[in-house]
Amino acid sequence: MTLDASTLPELTRRQEDILTLIVHYYTEMVEPVASKQLVERLGVSSATIRNDMAVLEELGYIAAPHTSAGRVPTEKGYRYFVKHLVGSNDLSSHERTLIAEKLQLAPIAGDQWMRAAASILARTSRSASLVTPPIAENNRFKHIELISIQGRLVLMVLVLHGGTVHQRMLNLAEPVPQDVLSTVANRINTLCPDLSANELRIKGVNLSMLEREVVDLAADLMEQADGSQTRQIYREGLSEVIRAFQDQQGAQQVVRVFEERAFMDTLLTDMLPSTVNRVQVFVAGDGREELSQLSIVLSRYGVQGQLSGAIGVLGPTHINYGRAISAVRFVSSLMTHMVAALYAADDKGLPPGE
Repeated sequence: MTLDASTLPELTRRQEDILTLIVHYYTEMVEPVASKQLVERLGVSSATIRNDMAVLEELGYIAAPHTSAGRVPTEKGYRYFVKHLVGSNDLSSHERTLIAEKLQLAPIAGDQWMRAAASILARTSRSASLVTPPIAENNRFKHIELISIQGRLVLMVLVLHGGTVHQRMLNLAEPVPQDVLSTVANRINTLCPDLSANELRIKGVNLSMLEREVVDLAADLMEQADGSQTRQIYREGLSEVIRAFQDQQGAQQVVRVFEERAFMDTLLTDMLPSTVNRVQVFVAGDGREELSQLSIVLSRYGVQGQLSGAIGVLGPTHINYGRAISAVRFVSSLMTHMVAALYAADDKGLPPGE
């Protein structure tokens, strides 16, 4: 959470119970909650319930819409609920098992895997979902091959961690035999494992002229890769979640998030947690006017500092926060473990799972 969550006034245990029930009832029924609905559940008098509801209203956690006798949670009330009261896991063990099985059936890190994750999130959270594939946070050198083509032409094959491959032709000053090219490639591979583009350039200062030429070209390709990475976004549940909004403004906001690619990229850059598997909740956009009708739950998955992707759900402010947070947290954890295993296998030159 962000914004004012750290300064929210504390409540008594009974007031927290009342707020929790109001949030639960409202997110399920989207109708104002009356005090008589709470009496049986809490086992106290209706007068006591009404007094505590008056305090909650005075503090700004609930409000009376129009002339209704019932109360609904406010943005402030949702923030308190998310910070203090949301359950640690709203998914049953059976649901978690089914989610894990479905995700593991799809080829890891492929198109089907992304679509499966988006579909699972949308169905489990009953909201719209988004998933992006894992991309390198900073491309790092893995190895190169130098292949003599004809005369002075040499093909350089550059492999980066995560499996990305780049190819570029070099036009050398004079022909170089293949055995010399192989020696140069082997020396660079030995000296430059896991280096970034800038680190590769620094290492090249002390190398021979041919080695430095190869290293500089590899660094150029890595910098181009760093600057051109775009997030492909997999989405599910948009049409269903649009119907959950009570006004046109909310529907327009969620459509913009999903349909305007530049806007989505900006949101992910600004809102995605920096730490893998950390779940971040934004209630009513947390002060962003263009998201004022939306609540968003986001997490980063992958290998910290190496490569990562984004997963999340979004919907109206009366989203079921417990299920949304639990679903995003669980799927993020699963995807992190699976990507980490794939990344480790790739580093060892092994097929996944060996």
